[in-house]
Amino acid sequence: MMYPYITLADETEIVHSELREKNGEKYIEVHFERPRQTGGFDSARCVLPSYTWLYNELLSHNAHTLFKYAASGGMKIAWYSPHRQLLCLFPG
Repeated sequence: MMYPYITLADETEIVHSELREKNGEKYIEVHFERPRQTGGFDSARCVLPSYTWLYNELLSHNAHTLFKYAASGGMKIAWYSPHRQLLCLFPG
């Protein structure tokens, strides 16, 4: 579950998760999302209190797929997330 935190003047929305626990450590995820004038969104995700930015993990696990789509001209599909929690990598 994600909870609204604040919407900035440039329409950046910041939301946060409920308090979570993994291996006895408590943490939250914070998501940042800003609409682009050309469509899609700029997004970033961070885990607190470690300040770990999640895009590094996303990219390292998806590099081969990104190269595959880049070689074929990009993804030809679009995804809709009603909760706007999907990281938009391939805007139309």
